[in-house]
Amino acid sequence: MCLPRFDSPAAFAALLGTRENGHWTIAPAQDGPAVVSVERRYEGDSFTLRTRWTLEDGGVVDVVDCMPVGDRRADLVRRVEGVSGRVELRQELVIRFGYGAVVPWLRRVGGKGDAAKGLLASAGPDAVLLRTTGKLPKARGRTHAGKIAVAAGQVVDTVLTWYPSHREPPLPMEVDGRLESTRRWWQEWADRGDGPAAEGPYARAVVRSLLVLRALTHEDTGGIVAAATTSLPEMPGGTRNWDYRYCWLRDAALTLEALLEHGYTEEAREWRGWLLRAIAGDPEDLQIMYAVDGARDLPERELDHLAGFGGARPVRIGNGAVDQYQADVLGEVMVALDAARRAGLAEDEFSWPMQRALLDFVVAHSSRKDSGIWEMRGPEQYYVHSRVMVWAALDRGVRAVRERGLDGPAEQWEALRDQVREEVLQHGVDAGTPDRPGRGCFVQHYGSREVDASLLQLPQVGFVEANHPVMLATVAAIESDLVPDGLVIRYRTEASSDGLPPGEHPFLACSFWLVEQYARSGRAADGHALMRRLLELRNDVGLLSEEYDVREGHQLGNTPQALSHLALVRAADALAAADHRDGAPDGQELVR
Repeated sequence: MCLPRFDSPAAFAALLGTRENGHWTIAPAQDGPAVVSVERRYEGDSFTLRTRWTLEDGGVVDVVDCMPVGDRRADLVRRVEGVSGRVELRQELVIRFGYGAVVPWLRRVGGKGDAAKGLLASAGPDAVLLRTTGKLPKARGRTHAGKIAVAAGQVVDTVLTWYPSHREPPLPMEVDGRLESTRRWWQEWADRGDGPAAEGPYARAVVRSLLVLRALTHEDTGGIVAAATTSLPEMPGGTRNWDYRYCWLRDAALTLEALLEHGYTEEAREWRGWLLRAIAGDPEDLQIMYAVDGARDLPERELDHLAGFGGARPVRIGNGAVDQYQADVLGEVMVALDAARRAGLAEDEFSWPMQRALLDFVVAHSSRKDSGIWEMRGPEQYYVHSRVMVWAALDRGVRAVRERGLDGPAEQWEALRDQVREEVLQHGVDAGTPDRPGRGCFVQHYGSREVDASLLQLPQVGFVEANHPVMLATVAAIESDLVPDGLVIRYRTEASSDGLPPGEHPFLACSFWLVEQYARSGRAADGHALMRRLLELRNDVGLLSEEYDVREGHQLGNTPQALSHLALVRAADALAAADHRDGAPDGQELVR
């Protein structure tokens, strides 16, 4: 739990270390009746989480967790509700600021009737105040512990509130009203959505994924983070552990496209405002990612005091990829802003000049190699996906002038766009040699014979049609080389210079891209089959991380992952369009 925002230091870091690094446990007492079952669900289309514990003596209790929205506060509400019988729960509270490294000063504050009464933890700039309608937990060494007992119909509320330690604590929360207004806010937001898959066989999965994308959007700034966690490993016990709690321009732009397709234009306006603030200044200073508030300084460092999830070290905060050049990023940004225009979002006095400046940057760097979408930490290359996104950026600039009447050197952009296209078709296709027949597919980068799952995005931006012969050959090569267990890996790590030890698991977004490709190229039945399998990989409340371990049967990497969820939405939309076109839906209702 990072307070007060996504990229702040964590106060509960047991996930990446031990319980001593911070946790807050509310669960049935260990010396009481045995637990028969534990079930979790979100209440309607919200992020109010209800966990139901059923005990062998017939006792049933719910724990409701909610982070209220709309009040610009950093609160966590934990409500205990008795359902049947009498249940006793244990409570353990270990607050550790600074990613589990800083032990705060804890003390009881306030008296009877005092609004600030509670358990106060403070250290440096951070303070959290725990208030409850029950009994405050008591100190037991470096842990605070206690019990919560409820019978049917009884409720105990506990609220943890963060605030700057030099200020007075916020007023107590009126819990009933805030829980209800938060549920209503999420439900009303979900009800506003529409789009191709709004009523199809995957409608519930699409709604939850759109909700995830909104939940990954910072309420104040409009910045969209790639995931809510850092350093959850892509490989158990491995070193591919990265901090995703930042705003990648690419991931945010793709998120924006998914939201726009389902009618969420106000989110596009908010993100465009964030973008203007983040990249203001010289385009030569452009970064691929920023902090939630647009800050640029994201140095990567390792937290040696944390043992890592399942021993996967190092635990990292910050991200060294911030200094990479990734040529595809501005392509995704320009495609998203073009989608916003088509959705009716008018340009203002700053937004189009900003896009012109970005296109000037694209032109100036149009022949430069890059590190690619997967942030390769090896030598820069002419990655085909990146070159196509350069084409896409120029193409959307041309469209803005030709179709929307905006000002700009369309002839220059058009000439360079066409030049890049010819270059990709000449150097980015495995045409073979007199000594070796080629596969006729797009390749990972110029001079390579390898394929890369990012090539599945080429039809998405209009570079080729999904049923173009070279694209079909690319799909065949991907199916041959990158689908070892029925799901798609990004690239063959053993054959690519990514600067890291080889080996990784299927990347969920790539498998959803393959679903979309199937839907667009006349293979809807294959698309539905793969879609159904992918949806079965979600956790019990419908969330997806970055990758999936097929053999062990669990998710891997940071979670929930925006790229996975937005790719799910796109795939469902593509299947809905294919079913409408063919008149023969092949999906089945998945209500989870």
